[in-house]
Amino acid sequence: MDTYKIRTLLNILFLIGAIASIIIYFTVEDRHIFFYVCSGAIFVKMIEFILRFLC
Repeated sequence: MDTYKIRTLLNILFLIGAIASIIIYFTVEDRHIFFYVCSGAIFVKMIEFILRFLC
């Protein structure tokens, strides 16, 4: 698979995670779920960032 397609997929996953984080922050009382989802989204964005500069 082309790195451009992988980066695009990772960006889409990041955006979905970011939107889910915002929704969870305002709807769920337990903040642990928010932190897990937000951390996962940030981790996906860091992978995309590394791919952008290495490839």
